[in-house]
Amino acid sequence: MSVAKVIEITASSPKSFEDAVALGIARADKTVENVQGAWIAEQKVVVAKGKVTEYRVTMRVSFLLK
Repeated sequence: MSVAKVIEITASSPKSFEDAVALGIARADKTVENVQGAWIAEQKVVVAKGKVTEYRVTMRVSFLLK
């Protein structure tokens, strides 16, 4: 039997939402073992002078417990 845990993290990127997701997953993988998947709960942008300057995602990351 497997048991999974879910954590919520927020990641950001100046490039894109996809890059923010990739950076968040990469960082989570350094901290927890057995990352199995993630789903995006929220997407936001930071705007300065009428232009998007940062993409932010809040995601829930699941990983298996030992």
